[in-house]
Amino acid sequence: MAQSMNNSVDLSIKATSFQGIGTYGDVLVGNKAFEFYNERNPEDYIQIPWEEIDYISAEVIGKKITRFAIFIKQGGHFSFSTRDNKKTLRAVREYVPEDRLLRSKSFFQVIVAGLKGVGNRVVGLFKRK
Repeated sequence: MAQSMNNSVDLSIKATSFQGIGTYGDVLVGNKAFEFYNERNPEDYIQIPWEEIDYISAEVIGKKITRFAIFIKQGGHFSFSTRDNKKTLRAVREYVPEDRLLRSKSFFQVIVAGLKGVGNRVVGLFKRK
């Protein structure tokens, strides 16, 4: 059985982890870490200490937060969705500074950025000659 890193838990909520195949379980927001435990296999868990979190990006559609991703300082990320993402991120806000809680880019913002990148490369090719 996995040992929790937290001494106290602020929020426990049903969640889905999107690491490969979607895994159902529980998210625990506590005083020392963000934790996810698989409901079928307790040995399948994710524990992220607060000091290892670089930033958190939330996917917002309209006024609804559909999922969020936790980016860690080593360069990886973990994606989650809970029954109430807004409530979860409010609990996380106690431990992660608000300037590191970001809104992810929309579909159209990603497309525009890609087109600008292609345009800049084409202009760069003509400037070299």
